[in-house]
Formats: sequence, structure tokens, C-alpha cells
Amino acid sequence: MASVSSGPRTVEEIFKDYNARRAGIIRALTYDVDEFYGLCDPEKENLCLYGHSNETWEVNLPAEEVPPELPEPALGINFARDGMNRRDWLSLIAVHSDCWLLSVAFYLGARLNRNERKRLFSMINELPTVFEVVTERKPVKDKPNADSGSKSRGSTKRSSDGQAKSTPRLADESYEEDEDEHGETNCGSCGGNYNADEFWIGCDICERWYHGKCVKITPAKAESIKQYKCPSCMKRGRQ
Repeated sequence: MASVSSGPRTVEEIFKDYNARRAGIIRALTYDVDEFYGLCDPEKENLCLYGHSNETWEVNLPAEEVPPELPEPALGINFARDGMNRRDWLSLIAVHSDCWLLSVAFYLGARLNRNERKRLFSMINELPTVFEVVTERKPVKDKPNADSGSKSRGSTKRSSDGQAKSTPRLADESYEEDEDEHGETNCGSCGGNYNADEFWIGCDICERWYHGKCVKITPAKAESIKQYKCPSCMKRGRQ
């Protein structure tokens, strides 16, 4: 196992580690599920499901050292195997595995700054959870609401004619069979997810949205802007 000092350091390295461990666990709970089921003998001691950074998985006893070098996964997954419906048991392990994967990622990211942690979570959040994969559920997409009457608080931009326009409110949609054509709204600067409690401004050129604080635009300043150009579009305009 890797310690904080010797493990992945950058957002990209930690995400790669997360993705590999996740792939190993998904393999155990889907493609290799019969083998995994057989290894989780209730007669054995407390067992854990580990996903490794080389995309493999392992059922084993928990680490003996205290404290362990990395957060430990759920203990004793084998004890409930024969007392639960098989699908429910696998779903329960999937939920615990999602928690473990996040705890490892943020343990390795202990030295990341605030924006790096937000970017790491945003990258992780783009992937379906282990639970969603195991239960064959589609991830919930944040979808812009088509109802023009729903306006987001503090989320405005100026159109070319000087009229204020509001970004659609993001609404949770139920799980769907087909992938939604609308992706999540993320800040073009920090990559953070949309939050109706924060002020956002949209570029009238590339139509990307930004936290006001990321581009140094306040709600008051936005009122006097007839056509907003984001930093990227302004830079391209000077080239």
C-alpha cells in the first residue's frame, strides 16, 4: 500500500489511482462475481474487498498495522452473504466500496488545495458509481430545466442587446434508460459544478459559464456589461 508521502500527488495521478481501483472492484462484482462470491465464505474471518491500483481485486483480511497506510474497506463483507438476497448483498458491498474509493482518493489528496479537491471530485463524479454499475442503473444527470419561468438565483449574463438572461435551473432527473443529451454545467475556470446559491456569468461568445469569483465579475459589475467575453475568448481575440 502507498502512504500519503509516497503515493499519487497530483489530481490526475490520484484520479488515475481511483479509476484503477474502481475498475478492479467493478470486475469483482460483475465479470468475476462467481469467483468473488465463492471467496466470501461466511465461515472465514472478517474479510474485505480491495481494489488495487493495477485494476485487480482481492478478498483478504484487513491490514494488521494500526493505523493502516490507507483507509480500510468495509470489514466482514462475507458474514452477510448467505443471509441476504445475492443481488442485495452485492449492492450493499458496492455502496461500501464507493465510500472506500472516495476515502482513499481524498486521503491521497490531503495536500491538495481547495480548487484541486473540487476538480478531483468533479472528475470522479463524471464516472458512474460502483453501485450504479452493479445495479445497472444510469447515473442521475443534472439537466437544464426547459421551463423558462424557473430562474436561478444569482446566475445571470448579459445578452448583446443589454437584456439580462438567466441560466436554467438544474433539476435532478430520475434514472433513465437512455443517456441524456445534456451534460452537467461546470465552471469553465475551476471545473466546479453548478450551484444556484453562487453567482455565475455566461460568455456571450463561447457560451461557457463561470463562477463570478473565478473571473472577478460581481453581480453589480455584470449589470453594466452589455456583452461578456470570458478570459479565453478575450485572449483568442488578441491573437
